[in-house]
Amino acid sequence: MNYIGKQLLLLAAWCSFFGTVCSHGQTTTVHRADWFKEARFGLFIHWGLYSILGGTYNGRTLPDTTLKNGNSWYAEWIQQRLEVPNAEYRELASRFNPLEFDAETWIQEAKNAGMRYFVITAKHHDGFALWDSNVSEYDLGSTPYKKDLLGDLANACRKYGLKFGFYYSHCEDWDHPGGAVPSWLPQKNEADFEKYWREKCLPQVSELIQRYDPDLFWFDTWGDEQEKLFISDKRRDELISLIRKQAPKCLINGRISWLSPGNDIDFLEMMDNAYPNQLQMRPWQTPATMVESWGWHAKDYNWKPASEMVGYLVSNTSKGGNYLLNIGPKPDGSMPVMAIRRLREIGGWMAANGEAVYGAVPVNLEMPKGVVATQKKIASAYNLYISLINPQTSNELILPFSAGDIKACSMLDTAMPIAFNSAGEGKVKLLLPEKVAAVSDGVQVLRLTLKSDKVK
Repeated sequence: MNYIGKQLLLLAAWCSFFGTVCSHGQTTTVHRADWFKEARFGLFIHWGLYSILGGTYNGRTLPDTTLKNGNSWYAEWIQQRLEVPNAEYRELASRFNPLEFDAETWIQEAKNAGMRYFVITAKHHDGFALWDSNVSEYDLGSTPYKKDLLGDLANACRKYGLKFGFYYSHCEDWDHPGGAVPSWLPQKNEADFEKYWREKCLPQVSELIQRYDPDLFWFDTWGDEQEKLFISDKRRDELISLIRKQAPKCLINGRISWLSPGNDIDFLEMMDNAYPNQLQMRPWQTPATMVESWGWHAKDYNWKPASEMVGYLVSNTSKGGNYLLNIGPKPDGSMPVMAIRRLREIGGWMAANGEAVYGAVPVNLEMPKGVVATQKKIASAYNLYISLINPQTSNELILPFSAGDIKACSMLDTAMPIAFNSAGEGKVKLLLPEKVAAVSDGVQVLRLTLKSDKVK
C-alpha cells in the first residue's frame, strides 16, 4: 500500500477517535456531534440592544482611539467601549421594536447559502435576554415587541431542516450586580458572582432548554482575568451537567472554559476569526465575521469577498473543522443588503461545490501552497476533492500520490475533464486550464475519483 493508502487508514483511525470521544466520554447520547461534523457550515447572529446604536454613541464611533478602551470595531461591546451609562443603555429596551424581522426569511437565506445550523445571541455580555425570561425583567418582555423571536426562529429552523442553537454569555453580565465585567473595570467578588450564577445564569440556561429545546449552546470565554477568577472547573462541570441532564442531545462548545475546556465538551471553538494551520484531533469550529464587527455597525464597510470566506470554509473542512459565519442584523430586524449578497454568492458556490464540504473529511497529505484537500465515499466511489483557494504559479499542479491511483479527474462544478499524467516519484501532475489555475472565478474544486479505497 502506498502513501495515500496509508493516509486513508490514518483517516479511519481519526474518525474512530471521534466516535470514541462521543461514546466513552461523560455523555449520555452516542455520536451526539455526528450532525455537526457532517454540516460544516452555520450562521451566527449577533443581535440585541447594541444593534440600535450601530457602533455610534454621543458623537463617537467605534473604533475610537481617544478613549482608553475604545479602539475596537466590536459594536456589541459599545456599552463599555464608548462608556454608555448603564441607565441610558437600559433605556434602549424601550426602543427595541424590530417590525421588519421575519424568522422564515432569515432561515431561508441561511439554508440557501448552504448553511445547516443556526446560532443566535440569546444573551450577550450586556445581560439583555432576547426572550421573555421569567428569571430577569431585562428582557424582550420589557420591549414594545411582544412576539417570541427565539420561538419563531426555532420553528423556522425545524421547518427548513437546520439545527438551532444559542449563544449565552455565562461569565460576563454587565447588568446583574454579580456578573463579570471587562478586565479594565473593578472585578466583582466571588460571593457576588456566585449569586449571579445561581440567580441568573443557571436558571436562564435551563429556561432556554425547557422552552426551545436547542441543539447547541455556544458559551464565551477567551482566557482573560474574569475567566480565571470565576469559571472554575467546578462551575464549568456544573453547567455542563445541567445541560447533559436536561438536554442530552445538546452540543457544548469549548469556550465554556477557554483555559480548561475539559473532556465533556462536544467541539473546540477557536478564537474569533482564527484558523488553525494543522489538522485538529477533535471536532472544532471557527467563529468568523463578514466585516470587522459582530453586532450591526452602520459604518463598518469592510466586507470580505465571498471567495475569501469560501476559502476559509474549505480550508477548515480540510482540517476537520466547521465555519460559523456571522451577520449582525439591523435593529429593525432586517438583514444588511451586503450580508444578503454575500450569503447568496456563497450559496451559489455551495450549490455547485458543496459535495467537497458536507460530510467531507481531511486528507492528511501535504498540499501545494494555496491548495487544500478533502475526501469522502459516495456510493461505491472514493473521491478526493482538491480545492484551489489561491492562484497557482503554474498550470501544472503536482500532487503527492500516484497517477495510477486515479480513475478520473474533472472539475466538480462543470464536470469538465482534467488531464493528468505521472510526475514521477509517486506523484501525479494535473494539467489545469489557465482560468482554473488563476482561480479567476473563485475557489476551484477538482474531483478525483480513485480506483479503490485501498490504493496499490
